[in-house]
Amino acid sequence: MDVDTPICRILDLARWAPSGDNTQNARFEILSPDAAIIHGFDTRAEVVYDLDGRASQLAIGALLETAAIAASGEGGALSITRNKGAAETQPTFEVRFVADAKTNADPLLQHVKSRSVNRRPLSMRALTRDELLELEGSIGPAFKVKWLHRASERLRVALMLFESAKIRLVTREAYEVHRSIIEWHAKFSEDKVPDQALGADPVTTRVMQYVLGSWERVKFFNRFLAGTWPPRIQLDLIPALACASHFAIVADRLPQTVDDQIEAGRAMQRFWLTATKLGLQLQPQMTPLIFARYANEDRPFSAHPNALSMAKAVRRGLVNRLGEHATAHCVFFGRIGAGKPAEARSIRKPFESVLVKAQGIQ
Repeated sequence: MDVDTPICRILDLARWAPSGDNTQNARFEILSPDAAIIHGFDTRAEVVYDLDGRASQLAIGALLETAAIAASGEGGALSITRNKGAAETQPTFEVRFVADAKTNADPLLQHVKSRSVNRRPLSMRALTRDELLELEGSIGPAFKVKWLHRASERLRVALMLFESAKIRLVTREAYEVHRSIIEWHAKFSEDKVPDQALGADPVTTRVMQYVLGSWERVKFFNRFLAGTWPPRIQLDLIPALACASHFAIVADRLPQTVDDQIEAGRAMQRFWLTATKLGLQLQPQMTPLIFARYANEDRPFSAHPNALSMAKAVRRGLVNRLGEHATAHCVFFGRIGAGKPAEARSIRKPFESVLVKAQGIQ
């Protein structure tokens, strides 16, 4: 197959969009030099953080927005049509490149590959008025940004994240995810998260590797050695304090459908790329949002006897910080600040490995 075609170059860049734990939940079926079908899939059957498919749908939206940005670099636009008959768990989209000599390259194009997650402490300098305005303007009229930038607000968010992190560390369902998505002794990873990008110091990282070797070790460390405290302090509490602001991207309309999540993912990606363009670093903080939604729905997401009650406490904390309306309408939550780009990061699978034949995903 000739991969030096407009649609292949567009999709080759689109695969750099973010996805939960670098799952890269889309495959590409090339139809012609200018057309393809994007086969999305969600991870609800394996991942406790994606039981309703929303996280995966958000990632697919980010990929579609990145493809549209990439199309501008080819001198044209991308038409995107969702197949309404496809299962919600496997949304598919037909994309076609339409050349237009009047099209200028999107200013965000050059930042697609450099955008990454930064889990390290960031500068606490306040974002400038111009930075705030550009970030708020990047997401379109259907979304708003709620900022939590005062020191007292950052402290309250840090404490909420500290409590939310406990759910991640004491539930078997979360353990199964964590042990499968980390690539140990790695600075980069094509299909996982490298341990050097986690944000923990070398000693804590090695302890985490040992403990995650079995669920029995996790239970022992949690019960007798305060095993949840070091990672919660290093990965949640300290970074939450060391940033310019926490932020919530809030939809005007309550997100309920696949299309709502796709649009949210597109807005999220433009926000993140704009932050990269401004030289700012960003880290998603989605688990409190996810646990809050499970709590609101009384969804039994774990066999742990206290998981749902802990999630309800996290939801109360989020509501106290964002308000009831913003919590329900929030599509993306994170922290942001100036800082050096992350040296260790997830990269992507080779383009040829995410191509599929007409029969479907293989």
